[in-house]
Amino acid sequence: MDADPPELRIDTAGPTASEDPFRHLPHLRDRIVTPEESYFRNLDNRRFEELAKTRGYPKGWRRPEAEREATRAEALAGRSGGDVWVFAYGSLMWDPAITFAEVRIGEVKGYQRRFCFRTEVGRGSPDNPGLMAGLEVGGSCAGLAFRIAHALVERETERLWRREMASWSYRPIWIDVATPQGPVEALTFLVNPASPNYFAHMDEDDSARLIASGTGHLGTCFAYLDNLADRLRALGLKDDAIFRLHAKAHALANGGGEGIAE
Repeated sequence: MDADPPELRIDTAGPTASEDPFRHLPHLRDRIVTPEESYFRNLDNRRFEELAKTRGYPKGWRRPEAEREATRAEALAGRSGGDVWVFAYGSLMWDPAITFAEVRIGEVKGYQRRFCFRTEVGRGSPDNPGLMAGLEVGGSCAGLAFRIAHALVERETERLWRREMASWSYRPIWIDVATPQGPVEALTFLVNPASPNYFAHMDEDDSARLIASGTGHLGTCFAYLDNLADRLRALGLKDDAIFRLHAKAHALANGGGEGIAE
């Protein structure tokens, strides 16, 4: 994890310092979408179903609600009555859509962030498929850790599951996260290698092309990557692979090909 840039203020005090969720990272107060403003807070999966039908998706492409809830119960088993930490490495960093009591910078070892999921809904379409980020084994990854207070765990994880576990792209795991205020164990969503949309191997140039052209009803893939790169820089976090990919996709999205090997 890089040293903090001069403008970045990080409070290293423990959780008793204040009840302000942004006490450690006050400059994020106006840079994280509130739950009330988030599209993902009350996600209507019927909208996705309608889109999927028009795009020829087979029946059963989404995880049944009962099965989704069973995976949530399994992940949270034995943790009733306690707070829950969530490690964010993608869009949850700026739009978590959950009510949280605390946010910290976090880093995990043994897992890396990579654009490895093809999508034809959300930020992609059949004519302009996109590529989205996932967490896979290998390397390390810096992001944010959000703490959900125990009284809200049931409600907030249900919202989180509706968003992250609607299909079979991810699987929930618990990982150790290092933070400036001390280590925590957090829930996060690892890529599911069995998903047909998972690309285990795709070179950087091909990834940049998909990101530069991918667009769907939620917007463009490049806007997603742009938000991610912006958030990492604002936090003083290093991810050379993401910054290289951002530079290549930016060149393509703006009509150039600089940095793309032919």
